[in-house]
Amino acid sequence: SMAEESSSSSSPAASSQQQHQQQLKNKSLLISSVAVGHHANGLTKAASSTVSSFANSKPGSAKKLVIKNFKDKPKLPENYTDETWQKLKEAVEAIQNSTSIKYNLEELYQAVENLCSYKISANLYKQLRQICEDHIKAQIHQFREYPFLAVDNVLFLKKIDKCWQDHCRQMIMIRSIFLFLDRTYVLQNSMLPSIWDMGLELFRTHIISDQKVQNKTIDGILLLIERERNGEAIDRSLLRSLLSMLSDLQIYQDSFEHRFLEETNRLYAAEGQRLMQEREVPEYLHHVNKRLEEEADRIITYLDQSTQKPLIATVEKQLLGEHLTAILQKGLNHLLDENRIQDLSLLYQLFSRVRGGVQVLLQHWIEYIKAFGSTIVINPEKDKTMVQELLDFKDKVDHIIDVCFLKNEKFVNAMKEAFETFINKRPNKPAELIAKYVDSKLRAGNKEATDEELEKMLDKIMIIFRFIYGKDVFEAFYKKDLAKRLLVGKSASVDAEKSMLSKLKHECGAAFTSKLEGMFKDMELSKDIMIQFKQVLLKSLPWLLHLLKLFGIMEIFKTFYLGKHSGRKLQWQSTLGHCVLKAEFKEGKKELQVSLFQTLVLLMFNEGEEFSLEEIKQATGIEDGELRRTLQSLACGKARVLTKSPKGKDVEDGDKFTCNDDFRHKLFRIKINQIQMKETVEEQASTTERVFQDRQYQIDAAIVRIMKMRKTLSHNLLVSEVYNQLKFPVKPADLKKRIESLIDRDYMERDKENPNQYNYIA
Repeated sequence: SMAEESSSSSSPAASSQQQHQQQLKNKSLLISSVAVGHHANGLTKAASSTVSSFANSKPGSAKKLVIKNFKDKPKLPENYTDETWQKLKEAVEAIQNSTSIKYNLEELYQAVENLCSYKISANLYKQLRQICEDHIKAQIHQFREYPFLAVDNVLFLKKIDKCWQDHCRQMIMIRSIFLFLDRTYVLQNSMLPSIWDMGLELFRTHIISDQKVQNKTIDGILLLIERERNGEAIDRSLLRSLLSMLSDLQIYQDSFEHRFLEETNRLYAAEGQRLMQEREVPEYLHHVNKRLEEEADRIITYLDQSTQKPLIATVEKQLLGEHLTAILQKGLNHLLDENRIQDLSLLYQLFSRVRGGVQVLLQHWIEYIKAFGSTIVINPEKDKTMVQELLDFKDKVDHIIDVCFLKNEKFVNAMKEAFETFINKRPNKPAELIAKYVDSKLRAGNKEATDEELEKMLDKIMIIFRFIYGKDVFEAFYKKDLAKRLLVGKSASVDAEKSMLSKLKHECGAAFTSKLEGMFKDMELSKDIMIQFKQVLLKSLPWLLHLLKLFGIMEIFKTFYLGKHSGRKLQWQSTLGHCVLKAEFKEGKKELQVSLFQTLVLLMFNEGEEFSLEEIKQATGIEDGELRRTLQSLACGKARVLTKSPKGKDVEDGDKFTCNDDFRHKLFRIKINQIQMKETVEEQASTTERVFQDRQYQIDAAIVRIMKMRKTLSHNLLVSEVYNQLKFPVKPADLKKRIESLIDRDYMERDKENPNQYNYIA
């Protein structure tokens, strides 16, 4: 191995190569140079470090260079420290006074590095702090001498901002010169603030902590924000700079935010009270939304992010939270009545921001649906349009839930509960009217909808149907109307009929639709029976057919039918019968397809030329209202085969009728539609009575079934279990009557010791 020593001298103008080597040495890096120069601001000293040894144990092996530290540092010349500090001080003052620096910045940086290398860091930091503090202290005088209590706030804020900007610029430059001190000595002493933080601390202590300066600054900032909230244009960059200063100085929360939030709270509390009185709800909601957007923009533009949550919460509380119920009471019904989709969307969006807002809206939503729905259901005058109005109302609330309330499940469920409540306020009638509405849509001649639209309508009907308690009432009226459609061939579509039955079966079970499905089978059986009946007539009485009158045929059919099906009862529905009559007019022969009642009336004109209303009534025995409708269809409709005197749309007492020999029509077979017979009060009462009678049987069966299983049961438990089994509403008084009836018929008895308890009698 071999060792080599070298020394070199350097001066303030030492080469960049030597400076680079010195930096590498100070950072304890390995270098690939044999000689190392140590720069000491013009001083030279022989390096006392040994340079490496090379191991040459084998030819061609790698050589290793080892560099050892100097044993002794070169001594600083006399007055070096003072002279160097004087240079640094001059440079700092030049920066603070915004004058030119006489020295090269790199030279100043190196001077700081040299002082730090000779353990002068602590003193250097102290001296730097002092000069910075002296300068910052001096800045306060400009504000104290300045009549800032009287001066315009904006001018004062600009002056403070300039002072702050100057301070920041100065500290950045000062730190760049003293960077070595900041990264070594300061970094190693955790108790010392960095040079930048030291500058912040001094500015905070001597400038912004001055109570008058701080108050004037905060007052000015708040005034600018107030002006902006009032619609004035302000210098937002100035605000951003000043609030950033407060954040950097760590006094943002204590000095500004607390007062700012108090002012905000006071402003919006007053504004909310005033505008709730002055403005309508839609206008008020748009104002609240605008305010929230403005405050959010302030946070982005100049406020600290820490202010976001309390600021927005304050606005929401004062403009929304304090007025939730008042807003809904004042304007929700109007928004819903008018279907104001955009305003309702905004309402939901705003209420969602406030704790408890959605819940309050939900309660008012329920009350609105109940109230509005009740006006549709309760009023008998609306019976004609009830079902269509229910469908329209359901479509409306569904759309509002989907679009405005973002399909919130709570609003969906609340809507269902509200519908179920109001639709059953009037027992049985909605069920009856829904059945009749379906009948009107499934009847032939309904040209309002395509097959696809009809299917959609049936789906919507089923949704309303689900809300009804008395589904047995629907079944009774639907069954009666289905029978009419099938008997007179008035069904618009077999597919639509079967689709409706399928929906009912899915909703209520097979037992609910078994009788309805049986009607379609009966229609097929009816065709077979009629074929058999005609064969019997043709075989037995071919020569009597042209002599038989209508009632004769009915009697013959009755004998034929009961002969084939013993134990059955044959009931004629005369209003549903129809005939084909052959008629001869001046124009020629025609065939008239008419109802049974129309047939009876027309056959009278084979016996005479003219008949009065009273004469026809006496001869046919048709009920007065039905007869008037029948004559109206023959004499006042499109196909007028009779002539009424005097002329008019309605049939009145004393009207006389003659055969219209001049009747003309382009078709050979003409169907004369019967004026649609409105369901009579008696027929409706009969259907309703049958439903109630069926209910009595179901209640009795449920009670007996429960008692047979439980043997002994208290009154309250029995009532509770009966309610659970029944699918229709029952009044407690009616249930009590059924229990008494079963006791009278010995199905059960009261307990001798406890009259509130029942025992089953086997």
